[in-house]
Amino acid sequence: MREKPAGSSSSLQDVYEWRSMLAKLMLFFFGIALWHKGLGIFTGSLLALVWVLDGGTRKFGQTIKEPLVLAILIFCAVLLLGILWGDYPNSGRFRWGKYLGLMIFIPYLSLLNKERLSWAISGLVVGYSGVLLMGTYYQFFWGVQGIPPLKMTYLHFSMVLGIGAILTFYLAGTSNNKKVGLLLWLFAGLLIFIQLNQNGRGPLLATIPTLMLLLFMLYRTQIKKLLGVMAAAIIVIGVSAYHSNNFHERVAHAQNDIELIQQEKYATSLGYRLAVWDVGLHAIAQRPWFGYGTGMAKSAFEKTAETYKDGRYKDLANFIKNLHYHNDMIEIGVYLGALGLLAYAFLLWSWFQTLRAHQLGIFGAALVCYVFLAGLTDTTLIYNSVPTLLLAITAIAISWQKETGAVRIGPGKLDSTVNELPGEV
Repeated sequence: MREKPAGSSSSLQDVYEWRSMLAKLMLFFFGIALWHKGLGIFTGSLLALVWVLDGGTRKFGQTIKEPLVLAILIFCAVLLLGILWGDYPNSGRFRWGKYLGLMIFIPYLSLLNKERLSWAISGLVVGYSGVLLMGTYYQFFWGVQGIPPLKMTYLHFSMVLGIGAILTFYLAGTSNNKKVGLLLWLFAGLLIFIQLNQNGRGPLLATIPTLMLLLFMLYRTQIKKLLGVMAAAIIVIGVSAYHSNNFHERVAHAQNDIELIQQEKYATSLGYRLAVWDVGLHAIAQRPWFGYGTGMAKSAFEKTAETYKDGRYKDLANFIKNLHYHNDMIEIGVYLGALGLLAYAFLLWSWFQTLRAHQLGIFGAALVCYVFLAGLTDTTLIYNSVPTLLLAITAIAISWQKETGAVRIGPGKLDSTVNELPGEV
């Protein structure tokens, strides 16, 4: 009988510890690096490599049981399939490739366990805090919107603020510690105040309704508390909006844009969006089942706008270099028609079902609501760090539930024996 090599168990233990520390470091730095486009791509690639070294491929059968993982794979597969009837790479545009970044959720989720969870949370908190401080500094000390060093636009920064406000609202509403809950409510109010001082209208219009929905779901069985919390939230938002010069300027700009639209002048923020939505919907109607092919946003616009409404919008193709439809559903619908829209709807539904299965149904509903509403005015899923941040929060949330002993329930099933979070269903 072959003898076991001396020291083999200790060698295996050393290998395990080395891989575990490498995974911890990658999860930590990924939370910081995701805010920088180039560094985020590089770190994401390293994260995938660490996932392979950690035996992630062997655990893939377990990972794919999460509905969101399967939905992401289907969504990305449909996008890749759409290349067959598009003209890429002749078009020379790979903007749609950012959708494939959703797959980073797979290695990130798979690497998380009880020992590594704190490292992932720390990285995300450090990264988000840095971005918040930088954005606030540029906004209030330099009068600059967004974060120039990170090439983060005001729309991008506003979306990030909205995500933070929603998460903080949820944590405040479910906290059993009154002091911690109060601090979280105050922090959420600060995030909303900063967002109201940003120029982005779309992210704000996604944040406010989502917060109202979240408050309703958290306190729907406590009518007096619900009315009190909603009244307080409305007062804070109203006072912040009243004292925000940027908010008043946005209202004035919107009124001016509407006047120009009435004169059939669309080279404005609102006018451009309404025009590309109009053309995009018409383009989808022209090819409703499979669209024009992945990556064909500008090409489809040019073909459709040439004759649609006597060519009223055809000059807008030159208004923005990398033309897109400022709407996730229209963008995907132009690419892939009903096939793509079904894949997108399945993605959102599975996102909710994954969180719901881990007793996070209220948070899941709020998160998906925000993604959907933000996607009505912009292509949210291809912003550099927004979907990555959302997926990282999702992975940490469900991993936290697993490690704290929460019982997983199947989609569409409720377990009355489960100890639920405050306000959860």
